[in-house]
Amino acid sequence: MSVLQQGLQRYFSAAQLSFLGRMKVGIAGAGGLGSNWAAFLARRGVRRFILADFDVVEASNLNRQWYYPDDVGKPKVECVARHVGRLEAGVELIVDRLRLAAQTVAQYFAGCDALVEAFDDPAAKAMFVNAALPLSPLLVSASGLAGAGGKPMGVRRVNSRFVIVGDGESEVSAAAPPLAPRVMQAAGLQADVVLAFFLQEAANASSS
Repeated sequence: MSVLQQGLQRYFSAAQLSFLGRMKVGIAGAGGLGSNWAAFLARRGVRRFILADFDVVEASNLNRQWYYPDDVGKPKVECVARHVGRLEAGVELIVDRLRLAAQTVAQYFAGCDALVEAFDDPAAKAMFVNAALPLSPLLVSASGLAGAGGKPMGVRRVNSRFVIVGDGESEVSAAAPPLAPRVMQAAGLQADVVLAFFLQEAANASSS
C-alpha cells in the first residue's frame, strides 16, 4: 500500500477507497484546470485517469498550472503524468498529446465514470460538452474564473448529469488574466463535484 493510500485510510473506509480506485475519470485539457484537477483527485484516492492535451508548458503557465520551471518546453500531459506518478505510483494515467475533435471524443473517453472539461477556449469548451454529454454519468465544466476578486464562484447543476462551476461571467482579458487563486478554486470545485458523486455512488453500491 502506498504512503498516500495509508494516509487516506484516516478519512475513507476500505470500501470507499476501493470504489474510488476503480473509477475512471477523463480530463480534456491539462492547463490551469486540468493539471491541478488531476492532482486534487489523485490526492483523494482516484487512481484511473485519461488525459488529453496538445500543448507544451510555457513560462506564462507557471502562475496557475501544476508545473515547474524545468517543465517549460515539455508536453503538458507528460509533465502531469510525471508529477502524479511521484504523488501516487499506483495511478493508472493514460495520456495523449493530441487536439481533441468532436468526432474523436467518444472514442477516446469511452468507459469513463466522469468527464471534466478543462479547456481555455470557448469554442473547444462547447465542442467537448456537446460531444461528451451522452458518454458519462457525470460531466463537469467550468465558466468564469478570470482575474482577482469578483463575483463568488458557485456550482450550477444544469441537470443530474451536467454541472458547471465558476462565476459564470468573468472572461479572460488583459485586464482580467487567469491567475492561480481563482483558477485553482474552479479546479477544486470541479474535483469536489466529482468526489461527492463518487462517494454517493459508493454509498449506493454498498446499500444495494
